[in-house]
Amino acid sequence: MNTRNPSIGEKSKLLTIEEDHFQDTKGKAITPSKLQETFVAFANSDGGEIWLGVEDKNFKGERIAGFSKKEDANNILHTLLELTSPTVENVEIEFINFDTKGFVLRIDIPKSPKVHYCSNGDCFIRINARKEKIKGERITQLGYAKGAFVYEKQPVEIAELSDYVGSDLLKSYMKRVGSNLQEELFLRKQRLLTKKDTELNPNVACVLMFDDEPQATLDTRCAIKVYRLLTNEAEYKREQLKTDPKTINGPIENQIVNAIKEVHDLLKDSTVTIDGELEKLNYPSKAIHEILVNAVVHRDYSLNDDIHVKIFDNRIEIISPGKLPGYITTENIYEERFSRNPNLVRLLHNLPNPLNHDIGEGLDTARNEMKKYGLIEPIIEEVGNTVRITIKHKKIASLEDIILQHLGSDPSKTITNRIVREISGEDDVNKVKKAFQKLRHLEKIEAVDPKASAFDFSYKLK
Repeated sequence: MNTRNPSIGEKSKLLTIEEDHFQDTKGKAITPSKLQETFVAFANSDGGEIWLGVEDKNFKGERIAGFSKKEDANNILHTLLELTSPTVENVEIEFINFDTKGFVLRIDIPKSPKVHYCSNGDCFIRINARKEKIKGERITQLGYAKGAFVYEKQPVEIAELSDYVGSDLLKSYMKRVGSNLQEELFLRKQRLLTKKDTELNPNVACVLMFDDEPQATLDTRCAIKVYRLLTNEAEYKREQLKTDPKTINGPIENQIVNAIKEVHDLLKDSTVTIDGELEKLNYPSKAIHEILVNAVVHRDYSLNDDIHVKIFDNRIEIISPGKLPGYITTENIYEERFSRNPNLVRLLHNLPNPLNHDIGEGLDTARNEMKKYGLIEPIIEEVGNTVRITIKHKKIASLEDIILQHLGSDPSKTITNRIVREISGEDDVNKVKKAFQKLRHLEKIEAVDPKASAFDFSYKLK
């Protein structure tokens, strides 16, 4: 537990903190049990910081009013660290000594892979700048979202063991992995049967792997939908769909293979207009493969939605139901490892020439493949209750290099802001404008007509 003096400007920073999804300030008079609610809410959501000893902005008087001595915070720390169930791991605690204003306690709570409860059994989540108490089904959904509760192990009531024992899909799988076990025993050993009352039922993972139509057997949607959109805009109209979206059904191994084929078929004849000329949309097939497989094996199957693959003129978006599981964030996703559906991952990986790599390697491969093609790495975002991975047709080279390369290919060529955005995949008009300004300052390019309006400016080599 560290103690330090405030850094330069830290007092001003504390006084300007806006309480939001990741930060909160509390006066030192708060009761331990009340503070525990906020502590649990951060751990159950995306993590955050609590500054204890800083009154909110509506307080009349000195807002920084910390503890006279560090020992005065003992009851609070005991409640947060010892009485929260289960214990929140990797919490960072430090005291900041503001001299006569006392010790401000900073509590840094990580995003936790578990569902946590207050000492009285209440459960909270953080929504923007407030905490919200949740019960029953919402706690269950939180557990599935985090990967703390394993949905793939849930028994499927309408599925019967006889539907799978002797099925062609199961026989084929067992042959490929070289198993000579009796089929029911194989399913049991592979944790594909879950006890319900006194009987063993096929579970969600079993249905996803070995049911001819898991989409009909499961209560939640579990297909892949593929769209080809003749636009770059996120908001699109139905007439901008090249064809009706194609729904890929079947067991997940077949889904992956058929969805990848559908994406490649749509890309095969897809072009984009750049500088008045048609260019083929060219993406690394390995990157598409790895990101799509990642979406299928790590999505939240408890959510009633499909995976959506949207092919735009300048990018591909793969949208997977469910937030990032456990302690995974968009910042640490390439370094950390966590699987929401470990059994599905293992079952697919046991196959010869498996579709999936070891946990975490798939996205690394996708990133490396994009670099080989000279394209920027995939963009990974949490959007609502989904994870969206975007593969952009955007070059790694600087905008200045792209401009000079384009003009250098033909001395008679000119270039505009619009053409640069088409070539590079850059969406920001002002970024391109600054690149032009830099090259003009370096006397590399000049305006074709300096008197033209800003919207009609074109440039040539100087």
